[in-house]
Amino acid sequence: IAKWSQYLAARTAAAALLSFDVETNLRTAEFIGRMLYRFDKRHAERGRRHLAMAMPEMSVEERERINVGVFEHFVSLIVEAMHTPRLITPDNWHRCVRLGDVKESLRILNSREPAILLTGHIGNWEMLGTLMSVLGFKLHAIARPLDNPLVNDWLMGIRERRGLSIITKWQATDRMVDILDRGEALAFIADQNAGEKGMFVPFFGKLASTYKSIGLLAVQREVPIICGCCHRTGAGMDYEMNIIDVIRPEHWADMRDPIYYVTARYMRAIEHMVRLHPSQYLWMHRRWKSRPRYERRGRPMPSGLTRNLEELPWMTADLMASLREPVPEGVTTKRRAHGAAVGSEAAVDRAGEFDAEAQRRGEEG
Repeated sequence: IAKWSQYLAARTAAAALLSFDVETNLRTAEFIGRMLYRFDKRHAERGRRHLAMAMPEMSVEERERINVGVFEHFVSLIVEAMHTPRLITPDNWHRCVRLGDVKESLRILNSREPAILLTGHIGNWEMLGTLMSVLGFKLHAIARPLDNPLVNDWLMGIRERRGLSIITKWQATDRMVDILDRGEALAFIADQNAGEKGMFVPFFGKLASTYKSIGLLAVQREVPIICGCCHRTGAGMDYEMNIIDVIRPEHWADMRDPIYYVTARYMRAIEHMVRLHPSQYLWMHRRWKSRPRYERRGRPMPSGLTRNLEELPWMTADLMASLREPVPEGVTTKRRAHGAAVGSEAAVDRAGEFDAEAQRRGEEG
């Protein structure tokens, strides 16, 4: 009954939204976002702490304006998700989205060779996937299914209406290599916290746990990685798609640890996207929650990690010094009692299995 109630409530809300034009709904969404910022103290404070750590050069007032903008932006995304199937079509997509510097990536995709597309929780990632499908590219997006199967099937149907193929994260391993072998493209939102078993690479001057499977796939199959985003540029549904970096096999060919290099480089590209449009990033996401083992135990950075970091072409002395410092108190969450932590630890274990299985498939290939 609860799942049906959630489903019917979501469908009713969507029908109500679609009875108004998108501009009116977006103005309402921004108002709701400002109200959420006032009353959702927990997420507002988390965003405030993350912004202070990531962008200390900004004034408190400037970071606070960004934090408010984050709430406005992400409520607006819910509205836009309902309108996207009607507004992003082969005939009228250009009314909502402009193409920026995308020539190199389009050459790769038009060659019908395999590719990996990456973005973060920046701008409108749902629109990015829909736009690529509308432009005629066969794209398979990796996503975690929602807990409510009724809502999940409905939202998946909206996503797939324009040709975007959705692969559930827990069933993805058996299909990812096959998709690349067919010369098609995989798409990931690549800035989630990967837990204590993830690969720790720089992100805004601190180490952040990141999934190894993306870099592993790229290196094992010699597939280029295209890093881009679709960011809001004005009022209403006014977006621009840009490619920030294209990582090719020749870029990592001479690296001692190519998987670490690839993972660090695409996270650097996502950081660049966020710096360009900080109010369009999900700052309340616990990106730095998981910490490397040496940091949890209060030990110095291991020599292997130090060497990997020092070999990054963009590494500087100031950045290295910042990476050696632990994240500020309050950014991480203390481990709860064993019984309360079971769910989160199970999620981390599944993520580790996902990476391990991807590595096994890559080695077999």
